Formats: sequence, structure tokens, C-alpha cells
Amino acid sequence: MPTLFTAGNIFLGYLSIMRTIHGAVVWSSNPGQAVLDFEMAAKTIGFSFILDGLDGRIARMTNTTSEFGRELDSLADIISFGMAPAILAYVWGVSFTIPNLGPDSGEQLQRAGLFIAFLFLVCGAARLARFNIQKNPVPSNPGPKHRKYFVGLPIPAAAGIVASIVYAAGSRPLTTLTLSSAWLGMLALVAFLMVSTWRYWSFKELNPGKPRSPIILILMCAVIFGIWNWSQPVLLVFSTTYVASGILARAGGLFRRYVLRPKPQGENPVG
Repeated sequence: MPTLFTAGNIFLGYLSIMRTIHGAVVWSSNPGQAVLDFEMAAKTIGFSFILDGLDGRIARMTNTTSEFGRELDSLADIISFGMAPAILAYVWGVSFTIPNLGPDSGEQLQRAGLFIAFLFLVCGAARLARFNIQKNPVPSNPGPKHRKYFVGLPIPAAAGIVASIVYAAGSRPLTTLTLSSAWLGMLALVAFLMVSTWRYWSFKELNPGKPRSPIILILMCAVIFGIWNWSQPVLLVFSTTYVASGILARAGGLFRRYVLRPKPQGENPVG
């Protein structure tokens, strides 16, 4: 059963890549169809996020965890959360801006786009490899002991912010140098966060099988209602908030260390 969910994750990553390629091909002749393709490419990455969370939980619930399953899950993640968003990021955010620039500027943007999209992919692969070999990793800025943390931004969250931005933007590709440059800057930042040692809340202590208070139940219903009715802004807020949480936690730790720490007391002068 867990392997079926992992196979579904691989299929959705493959489908995202195919829809991105199709959107790039038909843009000049049928822009409306291309926008639908990019939207579906972003949505399939989001659905992969759901399947990726389910396969591990089902494996633990059915006591069917195995080394084969863990390795297959990592390979699925590099397709759905590495290759698929990297291709979507380049095609949607860079490739349609290049024809609007001069030959020299267009070539420079193309090189930068290819490099940063590859950087996103290779940092995601490194993030998965580090996660597979580490046991009980400790982030460089440890948080409260009652919470569990990831070391570095998880690759599904990195793919999620790419997909949520494309989806929230109406899936229409970027065509200006300013927006494409900002997009590449965001991709480079996300790539760095994946290989960083900054902490990100893992949510592992949240067990859906345990009883919850009425407030938690109301919040969960509100989240589901918000995604159902206003999926574009709600998903964008969730993804950006999670990515920003690690940056804010790191900045807060540095502020407390270098600004708020007590200064050493000098010796009293001898009169």
C-alpha cells in the first residue's frame, strides 16, 4: 500500500514535467491552453505533497516500513519536488522573458536561469541525501525541546513555494526582466535554505489520531474551508510563511546572541 502512494507521487511528478513542456510548446499558438498546462503542472506538485505525506504515515500505521520503501520515496521526491519544480521554474519564470530582450541580455538571462534552476535541483538532491544519512540531527539554532525540527528547508516545502507562486499568479508566465530576476533570486534563496542548517518545524508531534481541543478542530475546518474557496492566496500564504519561519528563527537567534546578550561586567576600579 505505501508503495502505491509512492508510485502515485512519481506519476504526478512526471505529469507535471509533461504539462510544463506542453505549455512551452503551445504558448505561441494557444496561450490559453499553455496557461492551463502551467496551472496543472503546479497543482500536480501540490498533490504530490499530499501523497508524499501519506505514504510514510501508512507505512508506519501498517508496520510495513522498509529500506526499499525509504529509498523509493527519496527517488520519488527528487522527481516530484526536484526535477518537476526546477523545470517549471525555468520555463514559466525565465524562458518567455528571453525573446523580449536583446541577444546579449537574453543569453545572460538564459544562462542564469539554467544555472539557478539546476542549483535548486542539486540542492534538493543534497538535502534528501543528508536527510537519509543523518540520525537525530540538531540544527545550528536549536529551538524548544518539546518540538521536533528539520535541519534545513525540506524539499517538498521548497517545491511547494514554487508551485504556489505559479498558481497564485494565475499561471501566466513571466515576460519582464524585473520579475524574472526577482524570481531567480527567490529560487537561489530557497536552494540555499535547503542545504542550510537552520531549523524548520517538522509537525511530527502532531498526531491526527489523538483527541484535539475544539479550537484545533475549528482551525482545521477553517483551513480546509479557506483552501477550498480561496486556494490561490491561502496556499501562497502557507508556503511563504513556512519558508520565512526558518529565516525569522535564525534572525531572532542572531539578534538574541549579539544584541540582547548581557555584556560582561568590568572590574570595579580601585580607589
